[in-house]
Amino acid sequence: MPVMTRRACLAMTVSAALLPRAAFSADRVALGDAELLALSDGHLTLPADFILGLAPQDDLARISPELGIDLAGPLMPPCNVTLLRAGDRRVLFDCGAGTTFQASAGRLPEALEAAGLTPDDITDVIFTHGHPDHLWGVLDDFDEPMFLNATHRIGRVERDYWLDPDTIGTIGEARASFAAGASRRLEAMEDMLETFEDGDEVVPGVAAMLTPGHTPGHMSFEIAAGGQTAMVIGDAIGNDHVAMARPAWHSGADQDPETGAATRLRLLDRLSAEGMTAVGFHMGGGGIGRVEAAGDGYRFVTDL
Repeated sequence: MPVMTRRACLAMTVSAALLPRAAFSADRVALGDAELLALSDGHLTLPADFILGLAPQDDLARISPELGIDLAGPLMPPCNVTLLRAGDRRVLFDCGAGTTFQASAGRLPEALEAAGLTPDDITDVIFTHGHPDHLWGVLDDFDEPMFLNATHRIGRVERDYWLDPDTIGTIGEARASFAAGASRRLEAMEDMLETFEDGDEVVPGVAAMLTPGHTPGHMSFEIAAGGQTAMVIGDAIGNDHVAMARPAWHSGADQDPETGAATRLRLLDRLSAEGMTAVGFHMGGGGIGRVEAAGDGYRFVTDL
């Protein structure tokens, strides 16, 4: 018998026809019989300094017009949650921000509906890392699991970092709420949460790859299906402008900027050399594309 949650009870009392709807589109690419979709969770609104504050400011001011960056205003990076449809599996990589982080994010349930799915259709939720826009949507507005039928998996290093009581005191004031929110959600999901290691096959055809720097245990995932490969890169490459054009520059979004830059350079080199399809959480143009060498850096090409 299906479990009747408070979320389900509330849904029964409100006619869907009375609710305002936003238009959601899904960028997608086929991998043999499997399919990757990038579903919009909305976008973030961030001060430019949060991401670009560690960059060489004179050089940044010089290249920002050609990259389309307004340094005077906030940055509004898109949030692209990846869905893998493969056989009878419906795998989400990350689950969005939920409704308590930023008002412009937390739209994944509507994006799933537009794709003909509900949270109960998801079989697996796999986390790249524990930042709010990737993890906080794991609980609904009643602090109940959003994806009741799914197995949830996170890298062991990442889980241990956010559950360490010392993290909230060492992560810095700007991110202290990240640590508090992550630990609360991971503790709430303890009975539904599994861990994995670098190199593990987390579901059939999906291999985990440690890409640290943005967080200590950040993971990317290489997907092999139908003789093709693609990579879910999470925030290992955090945007399609400065991170591409000047990948060696340190990013303020990375908790360890030096390690993050080294990881980014290594990952961009591989994606470019292999011509592999990549799905980036904060990439523009729908989130799915390929990396190409361009001058001293790279560019993200979404016209596949």
